Amino acid sequence: MSSTAGKPSATLQVKGIRKKYGKGASSKEVLAGLSFTVADGEFVSIIGPSGSGKTTLFQVIGGMEQPSEGEIWINGKHTTGERGHISYMPQQSSLLPWQTVTGNIELSLKISGVDRKTAKLKSKEWLERIGLQEYANAYPHVLSGGMQQRVSFLRALLAPQRLMLLDEPFGALDALTRLQMQQWLMSIWEQNRRSVVLVTHSIEEALFLSDRILVLSASPAEVLEEFQVPFERPRQEALWTDPQFNALKQRIHGLLKAGAREGRI
Repeated sequence: MSSTAGKPSATLQVKGIRKKYGKGASSKEVLAGLSFTVADGEFVSIIGPSGSGKTTLFQVIGGMEQPSEGEIWINGKHTTGERGHISYMPQQSSLLPWQTVTGNIELSLKISGVDRKTAKLKSKEWLERIGLQEYANAYPHVLSGGMQQRVSFLRALLAPQRLMLLDEPFGALDALTRLQMQQWLMSIWEQNRRSVVLVTHSIEEALFLSDRILVLSASPAEVLEEFQVPFERPRQEALWTDPQFNALKQRIHGLLKAGAREGRI
């Protein structure tokens, strides 16, 4: 906790981020001065239309892209343009097919600076905790899509960085598996709270998982509105039928529809 403000310290600060590609009349602005924070242990979702710059934003936060203007601060350090400060879970699992499940996890940990012995112990412990110990020596192609995403999330979770970026991690899964994965992610995250930024197109997913939701406009992206999610944790599947849940869902949906009518989305 911050001793001055009485609030959790900010793991991530996005300050006035603008991103343009090209020069002169042919330039295209993708991010239009985005600013927001993510507190330590907070789960924040970002919703916006396709092409609104969400992937570009992640690349800027992760140091893979330099912003045209603005700054990124992670854990109180100016990290604009620097890599190695975040853990990342992509849309697809991106597991190495020639490595076993254990090998994929251990390799990711070793790249993050974890020593070989600790990497082995953590891999074994967490595969048991998520119920995949029997697949420890299996190769990714024998796993279902949901299992592959569990391993991918575990790689991100075990990395030493406190900030996790999740880029539509369940978008390719069927509806039932997606719901199961959302519930599973929540149960694991509750045990080991990290700061999370999730990109999703699903309003329901954002409401079920998040502490706050940021709704972006179409490119060039700016924050249209921020929603505080009022539901207590741990969250249950019954939340999906809660009147307040559905009222918030309609408010966010209405905001996106209004933006579409204005030509912004």
